Amino acid sequence: MNLYRFARFVVGIYLRIIYRPKVIGKEHVPKNGPVIICSNHISNWDPPVVGVTCPRPIHFMAKEELFRNKLLRGLLTRIQAFPIKRGMKDRNALRQGLDILKQGKTLGLFPEGTRSKTGQIGQGLAGAGFFASRSSATVIPCAIIGPYQSFKRLKVIYGQPVALDQLRENKANAQEVTDAIMADIKKLIDQHK
Repeated sequence: MNLYRFARFVVGIYLRIIYRPKVIGKEHVPKNGPVIICSNHISNWDPPVVGVTCPRPIHFMAKEELFRNKLLRGLLTRIQAFPIKRGMKDRNALRQGLDILKQGKTLGLFPEGTRSKTGQIGQGLAGAGFFASRSSATVIPCAIIGPYQSFKRLKVIYGQPVALDQLRENKANAQEVTDAIMADIKKLIDQHK
């Protein structure tokens, strides 16, 4: 068993006991081909929650600072995370994300770029739109509805693919594509509160 599967198994047990996630809409995630999972971001637990509840293995971007610790860097790399420099255009991270999608794998993104301090959905950054525009990936919106409190049920909702054909055809800019993705995430939150 590789480290990703082992970590997913162990973390999954913990999450099921402590946060009892109710998962809705897993069937919307395609079994094959490139996929981008875009979720709101309310806690440091969001990447493990999405990683455990998504039916496919996910490659996540993580802030570069986490990779400065040698031990942590080794662990993050083995569980398919890769670094991104926040607050600037990181060409290496963009290239690596596109390579993951070209290989038909799944890329996990939190378009807001940082956790919401209020729990309310924030403005998405253009990065998610960049990956969606520059690839043929199916974009699946994901909503995590908390709160993250011990033994209180957490909801994780995977929505239907974001309708991007028109935006791609019209060569919409990355921010417009991100805005469409964020609107779908917000709809999921409003529908399942």
